[in-house]
Amino acid sequence: MPVISITRFQADAAGADEVRARHAALVAATRDALPGLTEARLGRLDDGTWVGVWRWDSAASLQAARQTIPPTAVGVAAFEVVREATGEDIEVLDEY
Repeated sequence: MPVISITRFQADAAGADEVRARHAALVAATRDALPGLTEARLGRLDDGTWVGVWRWDSAASLQAARQTIPPTAVGVAAFEVVREATGEDIEVLDEY
């Protein structure tokens, strides 16, 4: 069953290009290392909060990525530019 992972975080407004570049690198590295990431999006809310929305083919794929990617150089670099990160996972039950 698909899972959507939502990560919210803060980052300095002046570093927006760097946040976007590191997010893109993180997506690419994740896709190179593991199967299962089917979509990835990055956006920003009016209050300056950044939101990453990643769709996985299964909870197992998401779990494998969480065990594999964070300690890598690209994983560490991606989270160096963010603060106050929170996350939630949504099990997709229905799609129309």
